[in-house]
Amino acid sequence: MRIAEIAPPWIEVPPEGYGGIELVVDLLTRGLHARGHDVTLFAPEGSVSDADVVSPLPAAGATSIGDPWFEAYHVLVAYREVEQFDLVHDHTFLGPALAATLRDGPPVVHTLHGPWEGRARSYYQLLHDQIHLVAISAAQRSANSAVHYAGTIPNGIDLHSYPLGEGRREDFLVYIGRSNADKAPELAVELAHRANLPLKLVVKCSEDAEREHWEREVEPRLNGSEEVLAEVSHDEKVDLLQRGRAFVFPIRWEEPFGLVMVEAMACGMPVLATPRGAAGDLVVDGETGFLRDDLDELAAMTAAVDDIRPQDCRAHVEKHFSADAMATAYEELFERVRMGSRTDGDAAE
Repeated sequence: MRIAEIAPPWIEVPPEGYGGIELVVDLLTRGLHARGHDVTLFAPEGSVSDADVVSPLPAAGATSIGDPWFEAYHVLVAYREVEQFDLVHDHTFLGPALAATLRDGPPVVHTLHGPWEGRARSYYQLLHDQIHLVAISAAQRSANSAVHYAGTIPNGIDLHSYPLGEGRREDFLVYIGRSNADKAPELAVELAHRANLPLKLVVKCSEDAEREHWEREVEPRLNGSEEVLAEVSHDEKVDLLQRGRAFVFPIRWEEPFGLVMVEAMACGMPVLATPRGAAGDLVVDGETGFLRDDLDELAAMTAAVDDIRPQDCRAHVEKHFSADAMATAYEELFERVRMGSRTDGDAAE
């Protein structure tokens, strides 16, 4: 197939630092290209891929996320070329609106990377009959049954980039995420205190709102048993996930996926999370981690993780959340869509 992959305009593909969507787009583009498809990636300047890359603009940057001019220009360049492709796979917010107005042209598949907040519901209600929507988790899909889905395909990771940890794990917990009320790093701090374990915090705190949340909610709770790290390199992140006792993710919101939980399990690290959003789709309670609503119960599970085999965490990711599994699922879905099917079914278990 001749496939257009349209990445968001904000961050290069693959990203150097934070950028979950961009990581997924990179892996999928490379995976489809390796399978013999003719793939063109529309992504900001600085993006690199084995596939052809078209860069309408320099990267807008994380601080410009949501700027309508950048997104409009980026997707317009891509959609002016749609006649060259058998199928378009769009990861932007604005692109599906353009797709819905096309009189002719290839089918457009759109992956839903965000939560079902009110404005998103209204927006996609206008579009879902003209495009093929893909959910990234069963939780995300079940949160809005008013739209049609082409399938549910979990995000994947490159397993070679997340080797299984070897040797005895050390007695510290790990948290990786943004500093905001939804991601709740302050609850990770509180959980570590109740478990009487050190905590290594890798926190994205670059935006004004994130810094404000850190200073107001997180910093006052620190007691010196924590090690606070800025955005770390990939190798440094993997080292933490290979060595720590457990990954803690006490989120307060309906997370549509949660890629970092998959990264932790790939390295053999059990996950301790609140059962919100897709956490229940990713973590098998008692086998690859524990899901508990109560913070004291989660803290108590820091001892029970000794009963979880790192190899089981790894095998779970290999089966359900590998880059190869993701590429296979999308390849099958693209073929169905190309043949005219609008079957409202899962393309992946």
